[in-house]
Amino acid sequence: MKLALHWQILIALVLAAGMGAYTGVEGTIGGIHWLAIYTFIGTLFLNALKMIVVPLVMSAIITGIANVGENGGFGRMGMKTLAYYVSTSFIAIMIGLVLVNVIQPGVSDNAAPVLEANEKVTMAVEGKSAGDVVDVFLRMIPTNVVEAAAEGQMLGLIFFSLLFGYFLTQIKGAAKETMNNFWQGVFDVMMLMTGLIMKFAPIGVFGLVAASVAKTGFDQFGNLALFFMTVVAALGVHFLVVMPLILRFVGGVKNPWLHYQAMAPALLTAFSTSSSSSTLPVSMNSLEHRAGVSNRVTSFVLPLGATVNMDGTALYECVAAIFIAQLFGVELDFSTQLLIVVVALTTSIGVAGIPSASLVAISIILVAVGLPAEAIGLLLVVDRLLDMMRTAVNIFSDSVGAVVIAKSEGESGILTSKEF
Repeated sequence: MKLALHWQILIALVLAAGMGAYTGVEGTIGGIHWLAIYTFIGTLFLNALKMIVVPLVMSAIITGIANVGENGGFGRMGMKTLAYYVSTSFIAIMIGLVLVNVIQPGVSDNAAPVLEANEKVTMAVEGKSAGDVVDVFLRMIPTNVVEAAAEGQMLGLIFFSLLFGYFLTQIKGAAKETMNNFWQGVFDVMMLMTGLIMKFAPIGVFGLVAASVAKTGFDQFGNLALFFMTVVAALGVHFLVVMPLILRFVGGVKNPWLHYQAMAPALLTAFSTSSSSSTLPVSMNSLEHRAGVSNRVTSFVLPLGATVNMDGTALYECVAAIFIAQLFGVELDFSTQLLIVVVALTTSIGVAGIPSASLVAISIILVAVGLPAEAIGLLLVVDRLLDMMRTAVNIFSDSVGAVVIAKSEGESGILTSKEF
């Protein structure tokens, strides 16, 4: 049967919930515990995600920055674009951080975690101190980038990739062309590999969710519903409050709702495909022909945004990490939450514009704060719908950025007060 991936995942979730509840921890088949089978399947899927992290992040950042740097892209417009992207992603993360701390979706009377909480996990997180904030910046410049990649220190890898991509634009001749082709080839291959791994997502989801249900039953599904509402509320604030304010007071759009109408085709495409990359052609067409932004700005800002501007994704990563910590009953101090903010901001740069790619970034954040990556299993229950929402937020933020940059460049054809 040729079913869309989200339907396959939905079926896998239903089967996993049923099987996990039926077999429990003690159920066996042929002398083998079902829980061991679930864990094996889920671990294979997680290992596959972890396997592609380093080459995917490096190639995505290097190719994105190198493409931006062509034709003086790191000049005035380039720096304004990057400043916008970093600023809006940071705002989105802070919205998520505030709401998840106020609502506390992972805290309940059913304190049993998704996985068995143990002293090792708790100590790993509680061991963070104010000195770790300084250590975050020290890890941005690793003494050995290969070692940093092997140990999962993604901050150093991301910083190295940003530098590499920038200075790749500074060399000339055949060497530059060779390196561009090499990294573009790596990126294309990694996108294909990611697509292949996501085809097995229903099987991986089955293993992860079945294991969670077998261990804890349905105790955590109330928390999960609250987590879902927390993410939706945070995305809503960013999408319906922050973005219109930026359009009105920074982009000079007198009626921000006109821009929502102009970008409606792209928003619907982003919501249905959950892919920033797939939506890019529609976004460029809507922005140029419906919102009145020039091709010069559109062709520069949107391709870059599809790679490095992930407001919704960064927000989701932050909320997800803190939610999982709450499920484990672990108190996160200021320095640890700051670490989550920094890692969420930087890893969102390297997230591929394809469905559920943020699962890779979330696993990086969990490891960074001492929580096991296996805890993302429960998130997969609601990930598809949230993925659709955060992709739409990502795309809309890209378009708002293009309007802001066009305004700063003196363009006058942007939607202002006329009826769309």
